[in-house]
Amino acid sequence: MIYREAGDFKTSYVDDNQTFPIRFDRYGYYVALLIAFVVVPFVVNDYWVNAIFLPFLIYAIAAIGLNILVGYCGQVSLGTGGFMAVGAYSVYKLMTAFPEVSIIIHVLLAGGITAGVGVLFGLPSLRIKGFYLAVATLAAQFFLVWLFNRVPWFYNYSASGQISAPEREVFGVAVTGANTAPWAVYLFSLLFLVLCAMLARNLTRGSMGRRWMAIRDMDIAAEIIGVNPLTAKLSAFAVSSFFVGIAGALFFAVYLGAVEVGEAFGIQKSFLVLFMIIIGGLGSIFGSFAGAAFLVLLPVLLKNVLVGGLGWPTDLAAHLEFMIVGGLIITFLVLEPHGLAQLWRVTKEKLRLWPFPH
Repeated sequence: MIYREAGDFKTSYVDDNQTFPIRFDRYGYYVALLIAFVVVPFVVNDYWVNAIFLPFLIYAIAAIGLNILVGYCGQVSLGTGGFMAVGAYSVYKLMTAFPEVSIIIHVLLAGGITAGVGVLFGLPSLRIKGFYLAVATLAAQFFLVWLFNRVPWFYNYSASGQISAPEREVFGVAVTGANTAPWAVYLFSLLFLVLCAMLARNLTRGSMGRRWMAIRDMDIAAEIIGVNPLTAKLSAFAVSSFFVGIAGALFFAVYLGAVEVGEAFGIQKSFLVLFMIIIGGLGSIFGSFAGAAFLVLLPVLLKNVLVGGLGWPTDLAAHLEFMIVGGLIITFLVLEPHGLAQLWRVTKEKLRLWPFPH
């Protein structure tokens, strides 16, 4: 078999501590990046980008952010939709106030603004946890949606209350607005996903990630050994909200183009991202990708197979989707709390030991 560690030795601690220590995994990662950046842009069309690739890329960023907070730091959050709305409205205000500044800077600044808001709403985590923290973040969700609906300044006093992304270009190619090419918006979102995933991977493997996991496993013991709960929890809220804010900015500016906060960033959005990390796997960057891919592809698959192929009513297919997702959440919580990521890890272990799997 190809998937072997025999002969794949390390001569330094740096080599042994790299993200993909097994050569086969490392080459697979390079091949996946090469296909994503070089092959896919030439073969995608408008349907594939808008139905599959853009939702997957953006939701994966949001799932990575929420996984840092819930999976790595153990702080329950039900306010992801509200924080995505902060990113969306921040990038809208920046795009309209500073049209000469690059859209890339606007998206990053929107993530920074969302990080500040996340720290503010993360302050209750210093005194409460578990169910009560979930209720506090849920209150943040409803408050933020109410705020963006009720304060006209956020939507530039538009009569409809809707915000629309103006056209912006990167290197002369439009990435927002009505005249965008599918490959351009795909590459723009892919670039942010790759950078966010690399940043999250390095943060979770470093000293900051170890502090988060110490707080998650037992906060009292972590404090005894010198971990400051204030900085650990608030940094998790800040980093998580930064990624979620970037996802919200891309969701509005690149994917939808025009949104109403109540419809686009309601409580269902918070639960959708939470279900992604539960099914994909808590405390795993790969699990964030797997959960986002699963919940983006499932509705498309059911629609094409059941509605388009078998002629089922659309509402019946939608109800079946809810049943499947609900059943999978219960199954994973009971049988495999670490989700699809753990199943992938077990599969790789069996491949490494084949033909003698344990």
